[in-house]
Amino acid sequence: MLSRFRALRGALVVVSVSGGAALFVACSANAPNAGTFTTGSGGGGNIVTSGGNGGTSSGSGIGGDLGIDGGLSGSGGSTTGPNCESGADEDLDKDGFTVQQGDCNDCDANVNPGAIEVIAVADADGGVPPSADEDCDGKADNVAPTCDDTLALADGNAMHAANAIELCKVATTADRKWGVLEAKYVRANGTSFSPGTQVGLQPGFGPNVNPQGGKRLFAMSSGHARTPGQSDSCGSLMCTSNNKGTAPPGFPQKVAGCQGNTDIYDDTALELKLRSPTNATGYSFSFFFYTFEYPEWICKTFNDQFIALVNPPPAGSINGNISFDSKSNPVSVNIAFFSVCNNCALGTSAMQGTGFNEWNDAGGTSWLKTQAPIKGGDEVSIRFTIWDTGDPSYDSTALVDNFQWIANGGTVAVGTDPIETPK
Repeated sequence: MLSRFRALRGALVVVSVSGGAALFVACSANAPNAGTFTTGSGGGGNIVTSGGNGGTSSGSGIGGDLGIDGGLSGSGGSTTGPNCESGADEDLDKDGFTVQQGDCNDCDANVNPGAIEVIAVADADGGVPPSADEDCDGKADNVAPTCDDTLALADGNAMHAANAIELCKVATTADRKWGVLEAKYVRANGTSFSPGTQVGLQPGFGPNVNPQGGKRLFAMSSGHARTPGQSDSCGSLMCTSNNKGTAPPGFPQKVAGCQGNTDIYDDTALELKLRSPTNATGYSFSFFFYTFEYPEWICKTFNDQFIALVNPPPAGSINGNISFDSKSNPVSVNIAFFSVCNNCALGTSAMQGTGFNEWNDAGGTSWLKTQAPIKGGDEVSIRFTIWDTGDPSYDSTALVDNFQWIANGGTVAVGTDPIETPK
């Protein structure tokens, strides 16, 4: 099976996965033998596995790209034809862009200046689908450059924190292109805040935990987001950074069968306002959670939490939070994915050089990936937040990295899972 995905800088991921709805947009309703689509189970979109022999689309469109009115194999399909002709001010595919505004394929709503490029890659058999120019910049399969190579650890610019998680492209309210509309540091309730050493743009976290994309990752902590040997490293299981905070409505989230507490301390957050690409169906990001609450305070009142609070909240979120396990447990010492600790499945190597399990007993989750749905061209805010629960002691740290746009034509559901082969 051929696959297309993007893994760099605001990247597109998996276009070839089993199941889901096919990405199928065309102007001609009578294209002969447009191709055979596979079906299956799971999330994601389908692609053509046997070629068509007569589909048509216009100019630099993606007639043969995903087998849309054309073929990936067999006799292929034409990329020119009368069915996709439109005037300069027409918008035949109703994607919000006319030919005059830069739409290079007015027969496909997934191709326009507001879309994101999908990079063609080889599958297990070595087959590579044809290149295409989804974003209409005149270049097919152009990979965006990295933007976090030289960021400093103590850089306090929130936009640079976005860069560290692979969000490089800036959007404006005047244009209709995707990217970051606003980046700012706030507290858990959204009030403005300067986090200081509670955040850091790390080149890694200890010797064994590497960025999942680019050269930096974003670290946020209810203590200090520093490792031993770095300036302002805490050197202890507790470094109080600010006063008692105010949690968002519905938080701290209670865990069934566990003691709860409504007080939070040392809260900090990175809030990003984003506009999605017009061909996006969702997004994902990676995170890693560490806490000194392990093992003494499992299921107690002092369970620090990390949340990814989305507005507007997508279906399947919990009070807007999209990061939790299959039993709806929040990211805390109580999450089912706790696998880095003494006698845990993944051992303690991911804590080496981090201060965790050095300044006191601790544990963590390993790298996890959260995904959530979004409509193409929509605006959304995501507030990555961490806090101490119950008191300011026993700090916790979350690493966030590798934000990606998903554009596979299928259905994306809110969910969090371990990354099988983390870097």
